[in-house]
Amino acid sequence: MTAPNPLQDLLAEKGILLADGATGTSLFAMGLESGEAPELWNEAQPEKITKLHQDFVDAGADIILTNSFGGTRQRLKLHHAQDRVHELNRKAAEIARAVASKAPRKVIVAGSVGPTGELLQPLGALTFDEAVTSFAEQMAGLKEGGVDILWIETMSSPEEIRAAAEAAVKTGMPYVYTGSFDTAGKTMMGLAPRDIHGVAADIGDGPTAVGANCGVGASDILASLLDMTEADPNAVVVVKGNCGIPEFRGTEIHYSGTPPLMAEYAHLAVDAGAKIIGGCCGTTCNHLAAMRQALDAHTPGPRPTIDTIVEKIGPLRNKTADDSAPSRERKRRRG
Repeated sequence: MTAPNPLQDLLAEKGILLADGATGTSLFAMGLESGEAPELWNEAQPEKITKLHQDFVDAGADIILTNSFGGTRQRLKLHHAQDRVHELNRKAAEIARAVASKAPRKVIVAGSVGPTGELLQPLGALTFDEAVTSFAEQMAGLKEGGVDILWIETMSSPEEIRAAAEAAVKTGMPYVYTGSFDTAGKTMMGLAPRDIHGVAADIGDGPTAVGANCGVGASDILASLLDMTEADPNAVVVVKGNCGIPEFRGTEIHYSGTPPLMAEYAHLAVDAGAKIIGGCCGTTCNHLAAMRQALDAHTPGPRPTIDTIVEKIGPLRNKTADDSAPSRERKRRRG
């Protein structure tokens, strides 16, 4: 039996959805220390996680992501919490669910699932089956805590996306997956934006949506978006870009994006074919509120070109490879 899919239902109702902003950088602003696991705050500082979700809902988010990005046992092992996978993920989901349930409109709770941080065989020691087991363990906690959908994000390896998708199907949940195209316009493992659609299309009912998040900056992710929507104009595509460009100022990272810039990014993303638009690193509730206003007031315009994106958002920082031949060649070598 097909699992219920509230995200699909809300997409059908509203057409374009606003996803939330940054979790990690927002928590650092709330006092999370470098090297500290955000997931541990689900138990230690639940009121701060609640406030983060509430601020994004108040800013107009239709989708909030749980504080569980590093919730696999491989990541939690770095903080001696590998035996607490289920409870930390369940708690992450419960906190977000409580906020969504009180919202004055329908808000989707998406269970954030990031990469394990380990390389799959033959490049690393992690087997495909071990990755599936690890993701399924995390997802079971998220499901028990009440998420609507599993949100596999910031991925670079097609094999790891497939492992997470397999785990989602085992868990009995619909899923979304997004890659981070931060290496010369591809993921670190060589996946091109135009190839994102087919990575896990054959797993379960296939993804509810695919797309891009994080990476380099807003201009670059819009360039990736153009490639993705050109490759499959009918797909539901997610774009969750960083807030402008990350810049080091001393030891601190700052993001160059202003609320007006992120509003412009939201307009361009709609015209480029995105159905789910949000922010990643550096995107605060103030940025998100500007994006909400932009989406609500949006008048459809022409499909943007790279030149339009550069003119309105700023230069690309990440050279995009236009030729698909190297990507096909790399796939053959890897497979």
